[in-house]
Amino acid sequence: MTAHSLPPVPTSLHGCATEWLTLVSAFMAHSACVPARLDAATAAAPRSPALLAAKGLIFLLLGRRELADKAADLLDEAKLALVDGADAHDRMMVEALGDFVAGLPSRAAAQFDRILERYPADGFALKMAQAIRFLYGDCAGMRASAEAAIAAFADDHPHAGYAHGCRAFAAEEAGDLAAAERAGARALELAGDDAWALHAVAHVYEMQGEAKRGRDWLAGRKAVFAGCSNFAHHVWWHSALFELELGDVDAVLALYDGKIRREPTDDYRDIANAVSLLSRLEADGVAVGSRWDELAALAEARVEDGCIVFADLHYLMALLGAGRDAAAQRLVARLSEADEETEFGAVARREGARAALGLAAFAQGRHREAFEGLMEARTSLIRIGGSHAQRDVFERLTIEAALRAGRGTMARALIEERARGRGGYDRFATERLARCAAMAAAIAPAAMPAAF
Repeated sequence: MTAHSLPPVPTSLHGCATEWLTLVSAFMAHSACVPARLDAATAAAPRSPALLAAKGLIFLLLGRRELADKAADLLDEAKLALVDGADAHDRMMVEALGDFVAGLPSRAAAQFDRILERYPADGFALKMAQAIRFLYGDCAGMRASAEAAIAAFADDHPHAGYAHGCRAFAAEEAGDLAAAERAGARALELAGDDAWALHAVAHVYEMQGEAKRGRDWLAGRKAVFAGCSNFAHHVWWHSALFELELGDVDAVLALYDGKIRREPTDDYRDIANAVSLLSRLEADGVAVGSRWDELAALAEARVEDGCIVFADLHYLMALLGAGRDAAAQRLVARLSEADEETEFGAVARREGARAALGLAAFAQGRHREAFEGLMEARTSLIRIGGSHAQRDVFERLTIEAALRAGRGTMARALIEERARGRGGYDRFATERLARCAAMAAAIAPAAMPAAF
């Protein structure tokens, strides 16, 4: 093995390198066994600064107030543990946790890039740098980080496949779809359980409008995500998007009930999957019954969390979908009053509040106000985080608001811009363009001068 194909291990974890590297593998694979691997590593090295930091960082990614508070406690423990004999690797991980806890995720991500420079082939650092940047929509940063790191992951490195999976997703979000597809395929050659790579290629097909190819891609590779955590629900969400594009509403609802919400969790990522799918269905005129109710009950308990703006907007959509207007108003108010001293707070107060006002207006049938609010947030909405595919629900609602407000010309312009970004016209686009044409035709006779 070359020097770079050996995963670096912080000094405080040298006595339990196997437990640490097994945890990293599980983390990069989105495995259901991450909690068990974390417990095993903690039992082996309870005072490792690096492990305490890793635990705190993983908690912060989950976007839950109670876990954010625990992450702050873990930071205090990690700082105390540094005096017991740690190396720069340990210290840098603790500093990254400190930045994240302080509300400066971009500094935390940059710290992991520095870790990768000093300790090449650190799979945890690569995955964490991408995961953090994903939360605030830094596509360019994800791409640069993955490309800079990938050469250090030789094929015999235990995390090489997952590293290529990170590279695939970063390439897709940066718009290099061909590179993303190649990297995703390579990732799966090296790591057959790399669900992140599998889903990165699904993103490629989503952005290209190749629904049948995307459906077949996932249908033929269920074993890849069989051992996943609730990330499997997100992979099923992608399957549902392909079915929706192909017009099979029954299949979409079956996936929603049987896979996506089979486990009624309150993880914000699971709620986001469900909310965005119900929103798409309703915009297509599909009755979704009482499905909003269970989501809204979970969302109402998270109104004051204020951890991740992407999560907040999906909680809001759940509340609005179920008609819980009082709770929705509280959430809109919190976003509008967020502390701009933190990075997420600044996004909440600007993009978050503007989008929230637009979403609330849409739900209440005030489509002109909805269009104006969503348009105000639109140009920088990427800062709320999530993927292009996930944020597309907001683009769809903006277009729908324009149509319902009688702004056919603006709707057409937005549809055309969306199509350019996605490499073509999907069913949503063609159906809305037809509505634009019908609106224009209805207006044209009235605009004609009377004949003399």
